[in-house]
Amino acid sequence: MSGTDRTKTGVEHIGPTVILVEPQLGENIGMAARAMGNFGLTRLRIVRPRDGWPNVAAQRAAAGADHILDKVELFDTVEAAVADCTLLFATTARAHDQAKPVVAPEAAAREATAQIAAGGHAAILFGRERAGLLNEEVAMADRIITYPVNPGFASLNLAQAVLLMGYEWFKGVTQAALPFAMPERSERASQHQMQAFFDNLVGALDKVEFLRPPEKRETMLVNLRNIFTRMEPTKQDMHTLHGVVMAIAEGRKGPAKGGVLDSEQATRLRVLLAEQGTGSAATGNESSSLRGLARLLRRNPTDAERILWEALRSDRRFAGKFKRQTPVGRQIPDFVSFPQRLAIELANADESDAIVRDRAARTAWLEERGYRVIKVATRSVEQELAQVLDDIDRTQRDAPETLRAKS
Repeated sequence: MSGTDRTKTGVEHIGPTVILVEPQLGENIGMAARAMGNFGLTRLRIVRPRDGWPNVAAQRAAAGADHILDKVELFDTVEAAVADCTLLFATTARAHDQAKPVVAPEAAAREATAQIAAGGHAAILFGRERAGLLNEEVAMADRIITYPVNPGFASLNLAQAVLLMGYEWFKGVTQAALPFAMPERSERASQHQMQAFFDNLVGALDKVEFLRPPEKRETMLVNLRNIFTRMEPTKQDMHTLHGVVMAIAEGRKGPAKGGVLDSEQATRLRVLLAEQGTGSAATGNESSSLRGLARLLRRNPTDAERILWEALRSDRRFAGKFKRQTPVGRQIPDFVSFPQRLAIELANADESDAIVRDRAARTAWLEERGYRVIKVATRSVEQELAQVLDDIDRTQRDAPETLRAKS
């Protein structure tokens, strides 16, 4: 796997020393060093490398494990390379008919870790690419390591053998902790959210007479509800599913083809989102959801939004200054001018308490960050647009003042 995250700090543990006996190819040394780096091993000794040292081929094959190659220790004999070791393992795929314990990589890794923790020096011998370790070299070891491989095809290349030992050691010292996990999902959808979605789904299915024959309607509804309940959907799942159902119901071809809901449907979408608390608790790991929601709202304006947006775009007093349904941090005001730090919020008549609370929280958040927030009644946009535009112009030029907002 590729993709090392250079912003992450490497795990530092003292591990067993890797000793390569008479390796033939620089590439194999480099790939062995790379395998060591993958699993936190840092101490590498080499006995009589055939092509000498340093080796350009090894550096190329190491793929960034230079910190290991730069500290390589060279020896003329195996005896010298293992002289200071208090626990020595010899890796081999062949039985050498020697009376000493034979262990698998996992058990060897545990013993090596314990030996190092006690102040000892554990090391692992790896033999030549073609012939492996000689009998007298294996005889120096305290333990033999062999791998549980296919007996009919037991040969591993040098880097693979090092990697398997590194993996077992690293898994032990890190308690097999994975470097990352599935990102936290948004909180689970409430029963109220589920019911709102289900009502919309049933309404769309009724329009196409899907729930037939009548005597099977209730059974079909129970089955459908159970499908979504088993999913344990989140709030974001509900946003997505709700948009899917509305898009299919309206026969739209997706965001690339455009298309908007009518005023009643667009307003219902905003009511649902406000009641789900979308604007009050967004966090950093929901930024992609916030952007997706902004795109959904931009594609589905209410009548009042559409009217005011066209006016703001065409009136030279405001042309190019405002954006519609654009995130400001974790909030999505109806209209915002970043240069003037001015936000416009549309308010419908007879709004629910949830919507009022949601707007109040959004307004407070924006005002804390230096934005002026003006509230405009949708009825005023539809009936007194010229006056609303004059009020907005006055606000953008002068000190904040209350706009005409009949709600």
